[in-house]
Amino acid sequence: MEMVEAKPHYNYLLILFVIFMSMVSTGLCVGVNWGTMATHQLPPEKVVRMMIDNGFDKVKLFEADDNILGALIGTDIEVMLAIPNFMLQEMSEDPGVAASWVDANVTSYSYSGGVRIKYVAVGNEPFLRTYNGSFQQFILPALKNIQEAINHAGLGSQVKATIPFNADIYNSPDSNPVPSAGDFRPEMRDLTIEIIQYLYSNDAPFTVNIYPFLSLYGNNYFPVDYAFFDGSNKPIKDGDYVYTNVFDANFDTLVWSLNKAGFPDMKIMVGEVGWPTDGDKDANIENAKRFNQGLLRHVLSGEGTPARKGIIDVYLFSLIDENAKSIAPGSFERHWGILEFDGKPKYELDLSGKQENKGLIAVEDVQYLLKRWCVLNPDADDLEDLPKSIDYACSQSDCTALGYGSSCNHLTVQGNASYAFNMYYQFKNQGNWDCDFSGLATVTNEDPSDDKCQFPVMIAYGSSMVLHMKLLNILLAILEGCIVFLILVC
Repeated sequence: MEMVEAKPHYNYLLILFVIFMSMVSTGLCVGVNWGTMATHQLPPEKVVRMMIDNGFDKVKLFEADDNILGALIGTDIEVMLAIPNFMLQEMSEDPGVAASWVDANVTSYSYSGGVRIKYVAVGNEPFLRTYNGSFQQFILPALKNIQEAINHAGLGSQVKATIPFNADIYNSPDSNPVPSAGDFRPEMRDLTIEIIQYLYSNDAPFTVNIYPFLSLYGNNYFPVDYAFFDGSNKPIKDGDYVYTNVFDANFDTLVWSLNKAGFPDMKIMVGEVGWPTDGDKDANIENAKRFNQGLLRHVLSGEGTPARKGIIDVYLFSLIDENAKSIAPGSFERHWGILEFDGKPKYELDLSGKQENKGLIAVEDVQYLLKRWCVLNPDADDLEDLPKSIDYACSQSDCTALGYGSSCNHLTVQGNASYAFNMYYQFKNQGNWDCDFSGLATVTNEDPSDDKCQFPVMIAYGSSMVLHMKLLNILLAILEGCIVFLILVC
């Protein structure tokens, strides 16, 4: 009789377990960073549709863009909004400014059927060494003012303020370079712990950006395989823990730093992690696919790291290439996207982490400028000013693909000139006057691309296209006014 009574209960639990496992197997738990530092941007509604089609359920935005937020209304995509560093001082000094920002960008979208805003990123890597402490005094007051404004709006239980830290906020000493020796930077430790205490009290995560590519980029002696997830010939031992990749070692250095600060169960979220596809000898499609596919398999497997088990919450960096980013850190900065500038996938990527060769879905119905290119005029005979013209064209566009180890590094001098001229021409929306260079350039209908180096044709969107449409509307209005005037006169 007991078995008969227990059976329905058992079946009920089994059904719940099957449903749960189904949800786990189909849910991504992976976010993506969507940056907008590009001269020609895709329409936000088309990018959002592509994200939904691919199954992305989380996105991190670097600013509160009304057009993007408008496109996200009514979707199930979870959103992290960011406040740029230049706003931190004002946010820290005036709670009213923080409250106004929250009201305009969080409260106004946080309604039933609106935008699923879950996090507000206060600043971006504000303690980065290269900032020399510029934001040090502003970040904690800004964090508090933003979270308190969120709380005052009645959203404190669903929206959490956090701070994306660069991984240089913690380290292990050179004398003992293992995760268990990790701690926060001495000069920033007290402030960092104060921030952690505030985050913890609000049930907000510690957000960190981890870049194994930069470990390889900054050290010629760094073991290449250790940057990836598919094994290492020389694993690092740390007591009973064995590390076969730098991501786990970096992550666990943070885990140990948090343990020493008294927060062993602090939530950790990886705000940025990825691999670029151009702009350096190690930045290519093969390495990017190897890293990102290995990353997804690893973080979604539940294996976690040696010091902390479980699924790791990550945001891929990034969604789309950004050709207007600063290249001060390196030419690769403009090539982090898993998609090209026009929304085409660069390589196959299985977002479920199962490492199946699945193609990503591209942004649909992209409109391009005319299929024409600006190249070096084959009839040009006076090439004395060619180097200056190339330098000028590159200074006004994006020639990062021409750098050492990059996709177009194999071109001849003439090929370099054509690439530079075309990038300038495309950036300027193919203006007839933008393919001259004192007679050195000419327009062609033949694509000069080869199997490694692509000469792009820009998408037909951007500030210049908007300006053209505004001018057209003005002219049409003037014309309409003239017609009305003539009708009245007649």
